[in-house]
Amino acid sequence: MKSSRTLLPTLFALALLATTASAQQVNDNNTPLHLMQPAYRHGYGIPKTEEVKQTMDRILQYITTEAPATLVDSRSGKAVTRRQDINEHTQLKRGGFRLTSYEWGVTYSAALAAYDATGDPAYKDYVSERHKLLADIAPLFKKLYAQHKDIDPNIRRVIDPHALDDAGAVCCSMIKAQLKDGRLPLRPLIDNYADYILHKEYRLSDGTFARLRPQKNTLWLDDLFMGIPTIAYMGRLTGNTAYYDEAARQVMQFAQRMWVPEKKLFRHGWVEAMQPHPAFHWGRANGWAILTLCEVLDVLPQTHAQRPALLQLFQEHAEGLAALQHHDGFWHQLLDRSDTYLETSCTALYAYCLAHGVNQGWLDAKTFGPVALLAWHAVDASVNEKGQVENVCVGTGMGFDPSFYAYRPVHVMAAHGYGPALWAGAEIIRLLNSQHPKMNDSAVQFYEEEVPTDQPIFNYDGSQRY
Repeated sequence: MKSSRTLLPTLFALALLATTASAQQVNDNNTPLHLMQPAYRHGYGIPKTEEVKQTMDRILQYITTEAPATLVDSRSGKAVTRRQDINEHTQLKRGGFRLTSYEWGVTYSAALAAYDATGDPAYKDYVSERHKLLADIAPLFKKLYAQHKDIDPNIRRVIDPHALDDAGAVCCSMIKAQLKDGRLPLRPLIDNYADYILHKEYRLSDGTFARLRPQKNTLWLDDLFMGIPTIAYMGRLTGNTAYYDEAARQVMQFAQRMWVPEKKLFRHGWVEAMQPHPAFHWGRANGWAILTLCEVLDVLPQTHAQRPALLQLFQEHAEGLAALQHHDGFWHQLLDRSDTYLETSCTALYAYCLAHGVNQGWLDAKTFGPVALLAWHAVDASVNEKGQVENVCVGTGMGFDPSFYAYRPVHVMAAHGYGPALWAGAEIIRLLNSQHPKMNDSAVQFYEEEVPTDQPIFNYDGSQRY
């Protein structure tokens, strides 16, 4: 038997021969190496619309269970089905999410968009069932509240909102539903919400929406979305152009203080008394900002004097965001700090807004279409088999140091991820149905027309020549 010392040269020679043979089998002469398949961490390419909807359907099934449209007695837990049985002990059934929160206002708008994109009535029914429940019970709880009864806080914020968070997102979803079906009994709630936003919310001396937390006269980027889309949609609902003027004025006054032009991003917070003004570019807050621009541009008249400025702001923001996308499709918790974690809710918001910009003709499809599709793959990878949206930052206040943002927890019960994920899926379906994406030489490309070939296109010149 040979010793190990004698065997080593023999084994090395065999390994060298095997390596040489393998190299001879695959080389630059006999194999198109550029066609080797990359090992993407998540999906890549052009998804099928039915695959996108399957992901959306899992989310809908999950939130239907976790956010039931049911009243119960808070003492016994038994269902309250008759309106005459409602009293101060009646409450909305406690599921995983709150039917009247701003996060669920986002979800209602997203589900309406999903219905428009797919035609599946389950999405519309989800919204109408909850909207109608709130409209039905609001007068009864308003009477109890007037009697100084201690009512369910989730219903209190409907009849007596105390913040933009209470009012704006849910109200905007109701306006959209009312515009689709004028028979809905939502107008009293809409008017009550809008009255708070327009006449009761705290403002700076120039009328800009503000808060007294965490410092006196603080602007929150979140409040762009929490208040302004409702004002713009009130213009569409009523025909009163003063609403459009106020919505545009609010956006521009926020931008004067919060837009950072060299980054093409917004800062999360602005405090009147601070000098200089810190700039922490939190992902989800920038998502609310670009979503607000989408919402306002959707209803602002083409002839409005501020429309060009708002459209330019949207386009510059889209450019700044696209430049910071991670190669796996996500964006970071702090957008310009790659050492912070990859976060799903902002990624979903950007997937929607960039796809919407392309679909509306505000953004170039060739530039932003691939960014939106890559973002959708990241969102899709974050939706587990239960329909839960993972890697979502929990509710977040305002800080002025990077650690505050970088270490915010993530949780599947953070409600902020569900509406944006549905909204993203709906708009990606619209993108796939209205644009002309194509895999060409292993990359996602968008063309101005359908290109009927699966072969690599090396000389496309804008006409059917390849």
